[in-house]
Amino acid sequence: MPTAPEAYLSQLFSLAGRRALVTGASRGIGRALAVSLARAGADLVLTARSTASLAETAALVGAEGRRAECLACDQSDVGAIGAALAGLAPVDILVNNAGTEEVCPSTEVSEALWDRIVDTNLKGAFFMTQAVAKPMLARGHGAIVNLASLTSFVGVPTAAPYGSSKSGIAGMTRALATEWAGQGVRVNAIAPGYFRTELTEVFYQDPDWCATMETKIPMGRFGRMEDLEAAVLYLASDASRYVTGQILGIDGGYLASI
Repeated sequence: MPTAPEAYLSQLFSLAGRRALVTGASRGIGRALAVSLARAGADLVLTARSTASLAETAALVGAEGRRAECLACDQSDVGAIGAALAGLAPVDILVNNAGTEEVCPSTEVSEALWDRIVDTNLKGAFFMTQAVAKPMLARGHGAIVNLASLTSFVGVPTAAPYGSSKSGIAGMTRALATEWAGQGVRVNAIAPGYFRTELTEVFYQDPDWCATMETKIPMGRFGRMEDLEAAVLYLASDASRYVTGQILGIDGGYLASI
């Protein structure tokens, strides 16, 4: 039998009986968050550009005893979002994780590069949220967690399109939170610091960059996937029932130190 503290925590953070949609769930942060939500009791809807790329994540969700539904969706295409979600049963949680980045000097950014990054990271996240939120609003409850970034707050050289998109995510989070707060739908975001993923691998290939960045992080290390999981679980669960419009930095103290 669980002890009283265990029962209390289980009830507070439990996602049993809920469905969570995680975008960009085929790898990295998206995969880790999908699996952690499954461990908390949620069934998953997973999206990526192809369903084949979601097979490993779906298997990990299944290993936690939860169901995983896989949908192909190119989030940069608003029409594709509608097509992918057509007929989808309502979900209780949305984690807007899908994103892309490409390092490029600002004087060399093309319109195509700008559109590829901003359409995926910001426009796609907005229209995915719009589609998922409509049934949430109709039912009077839902939790949305967006993926912001350190670049939502500070400038990073060679990342102007990405930083613009993530600054937009911060603004979108606040705007939707205030609009929907009275209708039972909460909207928050996490802003990961420096985490090593396929998207950011280009930076970590430079030993000098790694050594320099670690000295700038008060905790003295880069982030690990498990550092994100509890924060998203908190924002997705009833534990944060009175929290909306917040952007939680998970960065080892980086933002606080500058």
